[in-house]
Amino acid sequence: MSSEAVLAPVLKTVVVGAPQAKAFKIFTEFFGGWWPSTHHIGKQPYETAILEGKLGGRWYERATDGTECEWGKVLAWEPPAKVVLSWHLQPDWQYDPDPAKASEVEVRFIPESEASTRVELEHRCLERHGAGAAKMREGVDGGWPEIVERFSNFVAEHRENIR
Repeated sequence: MSSEAVLAPVLKTVVVGAPQAKAFKIFTEFFGGWWPSTHHIGKQPYETAILEGKLGGRWYERATDGTECEWGKVLAWEPPAKVVLSWHLQPDWQYDPDPAKASEVEVRFIPESEASTRVELEHRCLERHGAGAAKMREGVDGGWPEIVERFSNFVAEHRENIR
């Protein structure tokens, strides 16, 4: 794939029954509660996923034995409106620390009403994954719908208990 070829971003949208600030909080602070345990890269059994809520924070998984596998970094932290994450996982689902090979995941939280928020997820810059970029795009396009749905379901189940 040439360096000039730009792949269309993967876009997913869901409306959740929570105000903007609460939707953002659940997405970021309760990340391990809704992220699917089947979506991990570690060799050991999955325990949780963590999103560190700060610019430059890590986005990673922790296994039951305490080992950690990084997925990327927080590139933008703008509560309660937006978070942008680097995606350092490659088409072989291995981590590459080179930022030039990382795509980006932007999640926007847009108030629909006092009690609901539209969450727009955009996975972009997929061409940075090089020769496997089309494969990566296909993989994340197939994976994000389930993940966004799990987030929506988690919000519906837990919004009353989260302050």
